[in-house]
Amino acid sequence: DSAEASPSVVLENIERCCPKTLHLLLENISGLHVDADFTVELIPEKNVAVVTFIKSIDTKEFVKKCSQHKRGREFKMTARVLESTQSIKAENLPDSISTDYLTLYFENARNGGAAVSDVQFFPEENSAIITFCDHKGNT
Repeated sequence: DSAEASPSVVLENIERCCPKTLHLLLENISGLHVDADFTVELIPEKNVAVVTFIKSIDTKEFVKKCSQHKRGREFKMTARVLESTQSIKAENLPDSISTDYLTLYFENARNGGAAVSDVQFFPEENSAIITFCDHKGNT
């Protein structure tokens, strides 16, 4: 089960922690280095950050360490392993983009190389939901 765990962790309630402080906290908890071993994507409108580990680690163990870390508790942050999904939402798409282009883009090895099973457009939002054949992203 651990081998199947996502390489990403969602940190919630991050508003009390500026980005530089968050990076240091994550380095202290994980013993790894930001950019070299993991990346952090801030999503301020949701008050979350997504930490994706480049270096293979036990993300379930990392989540456990986060919940036990003194500073993490002081910031009232919570952590959970990011669940696997078969779909993603692409936003801010140009009006002229086609289903074929999106399919080929996401099937291209440089962009992840996963087989796409469906593309659903939402023209009023300039977005689309791309559904992959396999949640692991490598079919």
